[in-house]
Amino acid sequence: MGRWIRITATTAAFMAGIAVSTAVQSALAASEDSQPVQVFELRTYTAADGKHDALLTRFRDHTMRIFEKHGMQNVGYWIPQDAPDSENTLIYLLAHPSRDAADASWKAFLEDPEWQAVAEESQRDGRLISGLERVYLDPADFSPMR
Repeated sequence: MGRWIRITATTAAFMAGIAVSTAVQSALAASEDSQPVQVFELRTYTAADGKHDALLTRFRDHTMRIFEKHGMQNVGYWIPQDAPDSENTLIYLLAHPSRDAADASWKAFLEDPEWQAVAEESQRDGRLISGLERVYLDPADFSPMR
């Protein structure tokens, strides 16, 4: 359990730093005292045994594009450097206009016939994911991302 907390905290700090130089920066033109212009969603997936490569392939070939189709902005994707997490973990960050927009996007994504076909095909030999952690994040008042 402590291992996940360390990975999540380290990853969140790392992503916050590099996200400024990503496509997110264009949406961050708000003044210092305005409300955050986006909400970020940090997800950590643990792949089922032997399914890490299949999970990465599904994201690379399908999931990222379908996320964008439903208004979810891909900010970044990471694989931990150290084993055993490097063998079964995918960490990624999405940006949404708001928490309500995130909920609507996820609903549309899950109902999308293209996604349903991709999910069914990619899991023909068993589920790809054995664990999921999701955290919604707001930029701190001193963050360059406000």
